[in-house]
Amino acid sequence: MREVDVMGVRVEMPSNSPIVLLREVAGDRYLPIWIGAVEATAIAFAQQGVVPPRPLTHDLLKDLLAATGHELSEVRITDVRDGVYFATLVLSSGAEVSARPSDSIALALRTGSRIVCSEDVLDEVGLAVPAEQEDEVERFREFLDQVSPDDFESPEPPSSSS
Repeated sequence: MREVDVMGVRVEMPSNSPIVLLREVAGDRYLPIWIGAVEATAIAFAQQGVVPPRPLTHDLLKDLLAATGHELSEVRITDVRDGVYFATLVLSSGAEVSARPSDSIALALRTGSRIVCSEDVLDEVGLAVPAEQEDEVERFREFLDQVSPDDFESPEPPSSSS
């Protein structure tokens, strides 16, 4: 397993699909994972320190863990099959719970837990970014500084006329 950092979320064009971008801590590989708009917002909120007036689902999970005396030890991104990623929440008790990576990342950011990715996943779908392409990564980071969770809201469906 290799530790990864969350670089941020963005909307991929032209599909208008949100992605979360992870970066290998001790390496040069990046892992883009396409996620839902709700999860993108949850990740962006956590990164920006936004505290909603009422707990969102990931805040609830964090509070539930704390209330039952458990901690999230780490998140493991374990597999990718047919473009679908799989993750495991590892609790301090040793219990493991299967989860979507997007939910797992949102929870890890709220709890300060470590995120790791299997070497096999990084080998299969990780993107190596050579040093000369770091400028592009820096532009992505600048974009992340500008993005708002509101950017991930679903557009209103067109109204129908009868």
